[in-house]
Amino acid sequence: MAGVKETNNPYNKEKLTSQQMFNHLYKACDIVRGPINQDDYKTYIIPLLFFKRVSDVYDEETQAAIEKYGDDVDIFDEDEIHKFSIPDGCHWNDVRNATENVGEAIVHAMMEIEKANPNSLDGLFSSFDDASWADKNKLSDERLKNLIEHFSGIKVGNNDYSTDIMGDAYEYLLKKFADLSKKNAGEVYTPRTIVRLCVLLLDPEPGNTVYDGACGTGGMLIEAIKEIQEKGSEKDAYGKIYAQEKNLSTSAIAKMNLFLHGASDFKIVQGDTLRSPGFTEGNKLKTFDRVIMNPPFSLKNWGREQFETDLYGRNIWGTPGETADFAWLQHLVSSMDRKNGKAAIILPQGVLFHGGKEGEIRRKLIESDKIEAIISLAGGLFYGAGVLACIIFLNNNKPIEKKNKMILIDASKICTQLRAQNTMTEDNIQKVFSLYTNWEDRTDYSKVVTIEEVLSNNGVLNVNLYIDKTTNPDIDVELVKKEYVEAVRMVERTEDRVFDLLLKGGYINE
Repeated sequence: MAGVKETNNPYNKEKLTSQQMFNHLYKACDIVRGPINQDDYKTYIIPLLFFKRVSDVYDEETQAAIEKYGDDVDIFDEDEIHKFSIPDGCHWNDVRNATENVGEAIVHAMMEIEKANPNSLDGLFSSFDDASWADKNKLSDERLKNLIEHFSGIKVGNNDYSTDIMGDAYEYLLKKFADLSKKNAGEVYTPRTIVRLCVLLLDPEPGNTVYDGACGTGGMLIEAIKEIQEKGSEKDAYGKIYAQEKNLSTSAIAKMNLFLHGASDFKIVQGDTLRSPGFTEGNKLKTFDRVIMNPPFSLKNWGREQFETDLYGRNIWGTPGETADFAWLQHLVSSMDRKNGKAAIILPQGVLFHGGKEGEIRRKLIESDKIEAIISLAGGLFYGAGVLACIIFLNNNKPIEKKNKMILIDASKICTQLRAQNTMTEDNIQKVFSLYTNWEDRTDYSKVVTIEEVLSNNGVLNVNLYIDKTTNPDIDVELVKKEYVEAVRMVERTEDRVFDLLLKGGYINE
């Protein structure tokens, strides 16, 4: 077993905050800045954090076994002590002690660890294959040694800090990388408070299975886990988490994100959900108690032809046209537990009113009486700045008083404006959630409508079509004309005054 080497930890773990942890992790970018473009920071920083995390957890398990078994620890096989294997020469400390060809040592250690743990760590490092660790023109041995020493300044095992501190710091890091690159950021990072709102609607309970078919970096699953743990315990959440993600490196990030939040028993499948769903039972999809998704908006080239004859019957109301939004929606419905399933999905607002094939599918969805709430969100909340999104909340077991009804909520003004973009604070989402729980008409904000009323409007779910709005007072045209004339005259008087002052001061000639 690899030896445990002390780190010069500058922090007191009792006082360390998520922000301090994030700051330390993010400072690693300063070391690679220059030879590495900021768009590629995560390609180097994230796998190195994974490597350090795996090694620190391994050391914790070694130390726990020594404390429990003493000198008898050597009689145990590695898999009796450790959740995963680190081959000889591949521990963090082995790389830390390398004096030359440090990049090659990093690559060797990462690849050997992954090969030794095909079930638990598959793709964890190899998915970041754009990294040029061994290219000394980019990263000299000296620079890599500095990077290794910087990470050695903290421990990131299970026992070093609370899972909230480590996990939240990691999510800050992911968001920062998304801010830096803006490359498809909206596809992998959903604003946390919007995730929180979805989870409040879903209300996951201890023992529930939770599924995300487009999990990105796993943020939605983590929020659901936190909600379950608040009601029960860790064992009530983990082991019942399922997800799929198409992008290889993003699925690896999701795995580590869950690891960093304390999870060890969950299943994330890498693959194309619409073409090849990862959770099936015979010729049907596996179903779950809670389903939560923020799939890529208006995805094209998504596999329409295959969906027309879907092996799992997900085209329950038809095959959508050019974009995949209604394919995701039908996949969501097919993944809900038939009796008690609840689901929340974030989609572009166009799904609420588009006609054609999408309109036909939406009408059949409305007739199924699964929709419990529609929430239209403010613009500028996602990284695609112009995207207007909505949350569709579905329930296969609606209370009697909500049967044949749904609540439409206009949250377009419930946000907090920042310089760069809009955001939703905790207060904002609590206001939206209270509109849902109150289940009543409120001018400018909400309206409870019947299925018949919506169908009479051709199945259009645009919330502004139904919600009563505050009427503007009648405009006094004569008063407006008078104020306009007075304003023009005041401008003319001011211009004359400025001209006289410039003339008297000799700044202009008459």
